[in-house]
Amino acid sequence: MEATATKPEVATSPLAGYSEAIAFVAMTLVFIIAPAFAYPVFLMKVLCFALFACAFNLLIGYVGLLSFGHALFFGWASYVSAHAAKVWGLTPELAILAGTATAAGLGIAVGLLAIRRQGIYFAMITLALAQMMFFFAVQAPFTHGEDGIQAVPRGRLFGLIDLSNQTNMYATVLVIFLACFLLIYRIIHSPFGEVLKAIRENEPRAISLGYKTDRYKLMAFVLSAGLAGAAGATKAIVFQLASLTDVHWTMSGEVVLMTLVGGLGTVFGPVLGAFVIVSMENYLAEFGQWITVIQGVIFVACVLLFRRGIIGEIANALRVRL
Repeated sequence: MEATATKPEVATSPLAGYSEAIAFVAMTLVFIIAPAFAYPVFLMKVLCFALFACAFNLLIGYVGLLSFGHALFFGWASYVSAHAAKVWGLTPELAILAGTATAAGLGIAVGLLAIRRQGIYFAMITLALAQMMFFFAVQAPFTHGEDGIQAVPRGRLFGLIDLSNQTNMYATVLVIFLACFLLIYRIIHSPFGEVLKAIRENEPRAISLGYKTDRYKLMAFVLSAGLAGAAGATKAIVFQLASLTDVHWTMSGEVVLMTLVGGLGTVFGPVLGAFVIVSMENYLAEFGQWITVIQGVIFVACVLLFRRGIIGEIANALRVRL
């Protein structure tokens, strides 16, 4: 007798309908009070990478496209933002917008080349293009090669708020993160997001229903690139630096790790994943190159023990959506 497939159990917790709202409020409160217990610069780094991971998760978690070149958008947005603030003298909000727009433009160019391929072919094309732009960053005069763009002025937000003050800078980064997080949430839960999920589950069937899947995938790719760019541009202002590290292939690997550790295809998973990885890099720095080995061990442990990621396993245990 053939076994029949059964549908996964639906969330039955009394809080299931409000789980995401409760989690968002809790996350916001944690980030608001966190500066009283942790160094603000560390928290700002967490927020920037959390946004980067959320942007990456929009593509892999809800469209099923694995990009090995997302550092391209993160890093080049960082360069453009730093250059705009330091050389062009733009205010921080305009510098961040310039970096975000650059990342979205690169997303269109890369997406048009890569989006018609799937699986490992898509991943390899994005990696190849990212590496090409990395070598361009090494040679381009305005990036200053291995020295990077240093001493980037934070400036005044809207000409009024002095971002050299750590509290003001942290509040700005938090607002940017929450705004982009809510945008991603809205995209995921919109009719557009439902089509993306349908493409992830069964693209031929989505095509048979009349959806032009390449257009949807390109739009998702550009959105993901733009949001990753917002993270990179903000990071350049926070740390007053744009360097080759931001555009190197290892940065693409880190964001994959953050997403998988936190929970692929979950709303809050990438945020927790970013916190875990950044915390490891910050507090285990004394181990030097061994950090990579430790990260590898944690990654293997998560794959074997937490197949859905940390947040994914918690959501499954509580029967709620997170």
